[in-house]
Order: sequence, then structure tokens, then C-alpha cells
Amino acid sequence: MLVLHTASTFPRCFKTRTPRSHPCEPLLRRLEELWRKGCECWQPSRIPKYPQGCASPFLTPPRSPQGSVDCPNLEFEYGDADGHGAELAELYSYTEEPELSHNRRCFEEDFHTQVPHRRWLELDRAQQKAYVMRLLDGLEVVNRDKRLRVARAILYLAQGVFGDCDNEGDVLHWSRHNSFLLYQLGTFSAFLELLNMEIENSQACSSALRKPAISLADSTELRVLLSVMYLMVENIRVEQETDPPEWKTCRETFRMELSFPVHTEEPFALLLFTMVTKFCSGHAPHFPMRKVLLLLWKVLLFTLGGFEALQAMKVRRREELGLPPLPEDSIQVVRGMRAASPPTCAIELVEQQQQQPQQQQQKRGHRSRRPLMKQDSLDIYNERDPFKNDEGGVDEEENDDMDSGIEGELDLMERDAIIPAMPAQRLPIERVSFPKGLPWAPKVRQKDIEHFLEASRNKFIGFTLGQDTETLIGLPRPIHESVKTLKQHKYVSISDIQIKNEEELEKCPMSLGEEEVQETPCEVLYRAMLYNLPQYMIALLKILLAAAPTSKAKTDSINILADVLPEEMPITVLQSMKLGIDVNRHKEIIVKSISALLLLLLKHFKLNHIYQFEYVSQHLVFANCIPLILKFFNQNIMSYITAKNSISVLDYPHCTVCDLPELTAESLEAGDNNQFCWRNLFSCINLLRILNKLTKWKHSRTMMLVVFTL
Repeated sequence: MLVLHTASTFPRCFKTRTPRSHPCEPLLRRLEELWRKGCECWQPSRIPKYPQGCASPFLTPPRSPQGSVDCPNLEFEYGDADGHGAELAELYSYTEEPELSHNRRCFEEDFHTQVPHRRWLELDRAQQKAYVMRLLDGLEVVNRDKRLRVARAILYLAQGVFGDCDNEGDVLHWSRHNSFLLYQLGTFSAFLELLNMEIENSQACSSALRKPAISLADSTELRVLLSVMYLMVENIRVEQETDPPEWKTCRETFRMELSFPVHTEEPFALLLFTMVTKFCSGHAPHFPMRKVLLLLWKVLLFTLGGFEALQAMKVRRREELGLPPLPEDSIQVVRGMRAASPPTCAIELVEQQQQQPQQQQQKRGHRSRRPLMKQDSLDIYNERDPFKNDEGGVDEEENDDMDSGIEGELDLMERDAIIPAMPAQRLPIERVSFPKGLPWAPKVRQKDIEHFLEASRNKFIGFTLGQDTETLIGLPRPIHESVKTLKQHKYVSISDIQIKNEEELEKCPMSLGEEEVQETPCEVLYRAMLYNLPQYMIALLKILLAAAPTSKAKTDSINILADVLPEEMPITVLQSMKLGIDVNRHKEIIVKSISALLLLLLKHFKLNHIYQFEYVSQHLVFANCIPLILKFFNQNIMSYITAKNSISVLDYPHCTVCDLPELTAESLEAGDNNQFCWRNLFSCINLLRILNKLTKWKHSRTMMLVVFTL
């Protein structure tokens, strides 16, 4: 597991009494400066607190000695995606707002000619089906403009016929209802054919290549088609308790249709990957990448499964392989942990120690305790360690004298300058009861036991027995107990079994025969992606680099703003502010979708087969994914997760049922009322988990972190 040290733990390596003339002194000073720059955004005064039950291992709350919290609580819970309404709202940019009323006009002009003096909500199911079938017939016409008007009418149905609704809940309800109705009548297949036609439209590609600046108008047809398909996927994917039985059947049928090549020779996700690579290669710069990436992410989430489905698949796979059940679900464990609070940054303590060596030497024997903050959330679980001696106070004092380092050599005045003194009386603080022991179940690999026995045999006997972990003759009794404890916590992963099977197949290919591979959605997707998998990974990282907030605009970089820039650029300050918010929001949504789909691919490929995961990981490393993630985190993280790049009154479905007030500069800057941006915090966690998966147990890749940091 990748361990990212806080600003207080890193300088512990400087505790050695290194003289100033030591040759390593310049290197230590350089590491000190680099670490200070990297920890600027992680100062305790800038880090929020997570509430109980929603704790996150990636952000930690600051706690003063009095127990007060410097920042408000963040009600964040990590999951597969945001709320249903928020996910639908991120499909549309604020520049597309006038098109909502255009879709409504296209529908009403056709609907009132066919069903006069009626509303869509007043029709029974048979009448609704008849009208939808008539619209689908209109998609077969040759005239491109007529076909687009029919597609807009269908999009209005998928958007929830907001003209007949009174509140946002009704819009979301009818959006789901109409999405199931459209799917049952074959709308998705019809739009898939139209999407293939637009992808192969060479005239549109050449027209976009000739334009000096691509705008929203260049991708009108593609955006309408992708919007309908996204709304259908997202509405059908989300399950609710009140869904009728036929909707559950439709959901499973739709999942199978997207997972396996039914209408074409490849799964639907591969078509979207092809659109991504075609966009990054420069052959189709007018493709609306945000809608493509959002649809690709939701298709993978729907077909492969989210975190809960992945956990269930792990449990089922371990049962099939005869392995013991999983000890815990990591996400559930993290949610039950209290967030950790890092101590005061110790860089300044090191500098003060080096500046006043004589004064510290005189006061070395002076013992004065100061209130220490919790450094790690694991300390909570060790407060009542049954193996600790109750009379360990003297030993603790002796250990503090031996390892005083920085803290023991500071006087009271120096400490008061860093941490304020505690008041004489404090209000009683409610103490939360946590379970005893570690929050994580200890996991010991077979190699760990072998290395331990090898070192023990070399020490006590003088020779080793290879990979033998059963013979303990000649070893002292404590070694026997240690080996017994290690074996009790031995963990055999699915990857170990897969690697062992591959080695056996390689040794005896003729006698063992061919391996039976189960046709899972993940296996079908990997087989389809295998031929062009490096290009897919490079294209995704290119777009991620262009959308990163720390990236600078370059002339040779790809243009990801094709589906957000209007035809006419803003002429007033208010319009410029609105467009600026829209562009920043556009980039944040792209980062969210790419980070989520990459994490899904890595987790599912690892479960399907470890070598598939390693192959994808290797190409991500070759495409400089590690320095890209480090570049992303080279910013003020607190400013990023608290960004207000949203205009709540313009979000769907609020803008469809409420009268829009006159926008002012104050209303644009206000944003929403949330204390943080869910998608940005979600993206940060996803990128950190991707970095962990790429570097876990890979020492060379872990060293790359140091190289790129330097």
C-alpha cells in the first residue's frame, strides 16, 4: 500500500545528529525545501474535518489542543457517483441552456398536430407508445433537418417533458418513465445507428478541420444523440424501490445489450473509446468529449458494476476458488474511521533546532510535556491495547528522553509560539467508543512468512531451507509463536491463485490443456480493447492533461472546449463571467469522468485477471500517468475542492421549471450553498486511488514518485 507521509512525519529522517559539514547536508536541505512546497496546501488550518461515519483517509480534520475544529464539517460520502439529479445536470453546459426550450418547441409543434388539446401526461400507455413509434419512423427520413427535429422531440421526452411539470421531482420522475418507454420501443438501437452515421460523417469532420475556431454549433447532431443515450443509460441504471417488475427486467436486458455485442461486432463501450481516440488524433475535433466521456463512464459503471457489485463479485470469486471470505470491505471500513489530524508541521521545528543548538543543548534535560494532537487515526484503536503494561509510564518517559529529537529540545516559549497554551478548564468532550484493535484486518503474504523464516534461520542456525515454512526445528520458542501468528493472518488473494495457475499452464501446456475463460462483460471488453488499448490509455490521459487545473494552454494541445464555447463570444462582463464558470465546470466534469472510468477499469481488470490489470497499468505508466497525477496534485487542494464553479439557478432540472432570475455578478460568484464541490473531491480520491494501484508493490514506480517530485 502506498503511504503518503504528512508534513510532520517526513522530517523525522532529519533527527539524526548530522553535522553541518556532512556531505549529505545539501541533499537534506533540498528535500526539506521540496517537502515544504508540497505541504503548503496541507497545513492544519486549511484541512476540513470529516464527520463520524463519513471519514475519509485522504483528507484530515485539524484539531486544536482544546478539541475545537478550525473548519466546518464536510458531509461527504464516497460512492459510485453523485446524486441522480446532479449527474443529469452535469450533462448540460450553461451554454446549452437555450437548446432546452428549442427541444420543447420541436416536440410541441409535432405533438399538438397529432394529439390536439392533450398533454403528454394525460395520455395512457398505449397512446404514448403509438406517438413514440411515429417519432421513430421520422428518424428514417433522408432530410437531415427533419431528422434533427425529430431527435430533439425525443430528447425532450427523455428530459422529462418539463413543460408539463410543476417541480423538479416531477421532471426527474417523467424522465425515468419516458426513458424506460423509449428503450422498450427500440429507441436506443435507432440512435446507435444514427451515432455511427455521424461518426463516419466525413463532411462534418472536414468542415470542422477547416474552421479556425470550433464552437457549440459544430456538434449539434452529436450532442442531441449522445444526450438521449446518456439519459436512457443513467435513468435505467439507477434502481429505486418503487420500480415495477417490468422495469427490472428491462434493466437486466439493457445491461446485457450494452455488455455484449448484440447489434454490432463490438460492445458499445468500444465505440465510445474509438470516438475518444479519433478526437485526440485530430481527425474529429468537433466531437463533444464531455458527453462522450460521461456516457462511457456510465456505460462501464452499468455493465461492469460499481463498488458494491465489485465487492460481491470478489466474495463470489473467492468462494469458487476455495479461499476464505474477505475480512472486510475497505470502503466500509474507511467510512467507519475517524478522520486523522496531522500534528503541527515540524519543518519549522527542525529549523529552530538547527539555529539554536547551544540553547537546546542546555535545555536537553528539561522535560515539559505539551499537548500532542493525534497523528494517525490508528492511534484511536491502540489506546486500550491489551498488550500494553499499565505501568508503562516510566518506560514512556525513558523512551521520550531517548527519542526526544525535535520536541524534547524545545523550551516552553518555542512551543507556545507554535501551539497555543491550553486553558486551565475545559468543557467535557464526549468520547467516542471505537472497537479495540486495528481498523484493518492484518494481511500477511506467503513471501512475508518465507522472508521472516529465512532471516531467523540465518541468525539462529546458519542456513536456510528455501520456501519451507513448516520446519521450525532449531528455532527458539518466540520464533515459533511469531510464525504461528503470521500464519493465522495469512492472506491469499485471487491474484496469487491466477498467477499460480498461469505458471502451471506454462509448465505443462499439453497435459493441462486450454484454460476455460468465462465470458464476463469485463472479459469481452478487454478482448475488444486489447488491440488498441495503448491508444485508448494515451487518449484518455491527453484529455485529462488538457483538463487539469494546473495545465497551461498550449498551441499544440487538444481543444476540449468545442462543446462549451458559443458561436458568438461574450461581449459583456457578465457573459464573460458566466462563460468562465462554465469552462471551469466543464473541465472539472471531464476530470471526474476520466478518473472514475480509469479506476473502474483497473479494479475490474484486476479481479478478472491480474495480468490484464498489469498490462493496462503498464501502458498507463508508459503514458506518464504518474507524473500527470502528481501534476494534478501540484495545486492548492483545498481551493480545488471548495471551488464554486456552478450556477445553481441554471442547473437542470431547476432551470426548466423555475423562473430564472436576472443574473448578476454577485449571483454568479455565489455559486451553490455547498461547503465543497462533490465532483472535485470525488476526482481527487479517484486519482489518489489510481496512483496507489499503479505503485503498490512496485518499488521502481514508487521511486518514480521521488524522481518526479525532485
